[in-house]
Amino acid sequence: MRKFKQRGVRESAGERVGHFFVSLFLILFCFTTTYPFWHVLMYSISDSNAAMSGGLFFLPRKPSFLAYEMIFKTSQIFVAYGNTILRTAVGTLIAIALSILTAFPLSRRRLRGRGGLSMAFFFTMLFTGGMIPTYLIVQSYGLIDKFWALVLPSAMSAYNMFILRNYFKSVPDSLEESAHMDGANSLTVLFRIFFPISKPAIAAVAMFYGVAYWNEYMDGILYINKPQLEILQVYLRKLIASTGTLNSLSGIQNLSAAANLTEESMKMATIAVSIIPILLVYPFLQRYYTRGITLGAVKE
Repeated sequence: MRKFKQRGVRESAGERVGHFFVSLFLILFCFTTTYPFWHVLMYSISDSNAAMSGGLFFLPRKPSFLAYEMIFKTSQIFVAYGNTILRTAVGTLIAIALSILTAFPLSRRRLRGRGGLSMAFFFTMLFTGGMIPTYLIVQSYGLIDKFWALVLPSAMSAYNMFILRNYFKSVPDSLEESAHMDGANSLTVLFRIFFPISKPAIAAVAMFYGVAYWNEYMDGILYINKPQLEILQVYLRKLIASTGTLNSLSGIQNLSAAANLTEESMKMATIAVSIIPILLVYPFLQRYYTRGITLGAVKE
C-alpha cells in the first residue's frame, strides 16, 4: 500500500522517460505542421533576394510588402474575392441542402431500392463523365459565363452525402417512429429531429464543401470568360504567370524594387491571400470536425 501511494504521487523513472519522449514527439509534430504556414507568411513579407538565400527563418528578412502591393494594386482582386466568397457561401448552402435531402431517405430502411440507389451514387465516386462531357452539359443549360456555372456542376459530393447517410443511420429508429405516431411527416422528422442532433456531421461536411468551393479553379477557367465573374484562384494564377512583366508592374511606385520580385515571392503572397479566410473560419467549425466525421463513418 505504501509503495502504491508513493507511485500515485511520484512518477517512476520509466514513466518520466516515456512522458519526455511523448512530449518531444508532440512538439516536433506541431512544429512540422505549423512552420510551413509560418514560413509562407514570413517569406511573402520578406525581400525576394534575401528570402532566396534559403535556410529556416522565423522573422521576415528585410521586410517588404511589394508582393502584396502588387496583388492589391487593382480593384479586380476585390471583385475576385467577392465572387469567391459569394460562390462559397451559396454553393455550400445548396450542397448541404442536396446532401441532406438525399442522405435522409437513403438512410431509412423502409425505402425500397435504397441499395441500388446507393450503388448508383457510389458509382459516381469511381467514374466520371470527364471534362468535355461536363462542359457540353453546362453549355447545353446555358450556364457559360453565368454565376451558376461556378456552383451547380459540383453541387453535391457523393462522399459527403454518404457521411451524412451513415450519421442518419446511427440515429435510433424509435425517435422517428414516435414522431410518426404523433402525426409528424417525413420532412418534420428530418428538420425537427434529425437536423438538430446531426449538427456535428453537417458542420464537418459544410467545411468540406466550403474548402472545396474556395479552392476550386478549373470551373472558373472552363466556364467563365467575363472579368466581373472572375474568381480569386483564377486571378491569382494570372498574376503569378505575369510576374516580372512590365504590364504587371504598372501602378507600383517603386519600380526598381518591384522588378526584383521573384515568382517564388508572388507564390508565397498569393498562398497567404488565398488561405487566410479559410484559416479564420476553421476554428469555429473545428470542434464539430472530429466528432462529425467519426460518428458519420462508424456505422454502415
